[in-house]
Amino acid sequence: MTLTKNKMVREVGRRTRLKNGDVQAMLEALIEVWAEELVSGGRVELERFMVLEVDIVTQSNASGLQCSPASAHSPYRRVRLRASKYLRGCLNPGLSPDD
Repeated sequence: MTLTKNKMVREVGRRTRLKNGDVQAMLEALIEVWAEELVSGGRVELERFMVLEVDIVTQSNASGLQCSPASAHSPYRRVRLRASKYLRGCLNPGLSPDD
């Protein structure tokens, strides 16, 4: 199953009894705020869930990545998502938080 934006809007609306239009506006604003933060070099952290951050990738730390010759020496930015220790523990209950 895939959780799409429309499914999220409906489910949040159902759980909070907010109008779907209000939920959609909030969700779109949230995505916009996150994108602006990432573009400016910041990070987005949701406690007990995940961290989104931007890395600068250069040829020296991009081992294993296939690059075209023109971009072989050009740094680029990528978004990295890390699950929180709490979420990792929920997904893998047999592992210790440091695994």
